[in-house]
Amino acid sequence: MQRIAVVIVAAGRGERMGGTEGPKQYRELGSKSVLLHSAEPFLSHPDVDMVLVVIHRDDAGLYEAAMPQHPRLLPPVFGGPTRQQSVLHGLEAIAGHHIGKVLIHDAARPFVSAETISAVLAVVADGIGAIAAHPVADTLKRASAAGDVKQTVSRDMLFAAQTPQGFMFSDILAAHRLAVANNTVGLTDDASVAEAADMQVRIVHSPSINFKITLEPDLQIARMMLGNMIPDVRTGNGYDVHQLEPGDHITLCGVEIAHSQKLKGHSDADVGLHALTDALLGTIGDGDIGSHFPPSDMQWKGASSDRFLAHALALVRAKGGTITHLDVSLICEAPRIGPHRDAMRACIAQIAGISIDRVAVKATTNEKIGFVGRGEGIAAIATATAVFAPTGGTNGN
Repeated sequence: MQRIAVVIVAAGRGERMGGTEGPKQYRELGSKSVLLHSAEPFLSHPDVDMVLVVIHRDDAGLYEAAMPQHPRLLPPVFGGPTRQQSVLHGLEAIAGHHIGKVLIHDAARPFVSAETISAVLAVVADGIGAIAAHPVADTLKRASAAGDVKQTVSRDMLFAAQTPQGFMFSDILAAHRLAVANNTVGLTDDASVAEAADMQVRIVHSPSINFKITLEPDLQIARMMLGNMIPDVRTGNGYDVHQLEPGDHITLCGVEIAHSQKLKGHSDADVGLHALTDALLGTIGDGDIGSHFPPSDMQWKGASSDRFLAHALALVRAKGGTITHLDVSLICEAPRIGPHRDAMRACIAQIAGISIDRVAVKATTNEKIGFVGRGEGIAAIATATAVFAPTGGTNGN
């Protein structure tokens, strides 16, 4: 299976930034490092399988402090003295991972969106690369060494290149190796490497907010932008219930539990994952599980409910959402949930691509009251929390 990887280039020293705070990718931007802001949109993107960060060999401690563990995050590798060499180090490091497409991104671009990532990936094909870029809006002047204006340059069809830049993995790896063989140096982005290998590269329009932090004023602008943007935190709730009938096991939150009954339903009737699916759909106002997977559709007969949850997760992430917490409460008289709680949490965390400490599974009985209390069924209540790109405006307004 061909996978999608991301290489984030973070090996630079940021000499143009100046100051004594260290490399710009590790400087504070809100409550996180610039690097973590740049990496999170990829770590949460539904199409990305793995992320590799290329760092300077002196920055291992800074990297460890800046980047929490994540199931999609590979151990970092050391870069070279130039960006071109660092990218090649990163590409070589993932060469054995069966990569189909690769995105290459600057560690100092903290405002890349899920939409831009998806748009770049959609264009990449055999022999065709894609780069995020923004149309040049300013009037351009060509000047002499003394600063005298010599010519006004037409800005028609001119674009400022950004990242991510995407390619078929085998194509861009071959292009980088060819540049080394030809002693072609000083190429400042991967599109230049691709162009030198006669590859076709296509522009994908990207907003100007996807800018690169290069100088100290850029970092101050980024901090002001982040401070003046209203966090878009959304929660969704879900509820599901299924009857019990004679059987030999129950599936709850993806875990099979031996039992004298089973849950009755069109799919595997996993009430926990069904409730979580509805909760996630609630964060984007996109109907419920029945509207996406109607019981009348025979293709879902007996289906494993992890498919439903994965679908809802992908929809949330496609709209730029980052899943921050999933919480489900199971309501039943039997079976006992406690012995299986951590297995359920681990299963949900794996499906969602988040750490297990962001998943809660709780259980209670119904004190022998009602249909649940009589052992006729099992219910589940779930809450999902997702954070989306800030909406703009000023905090407090």
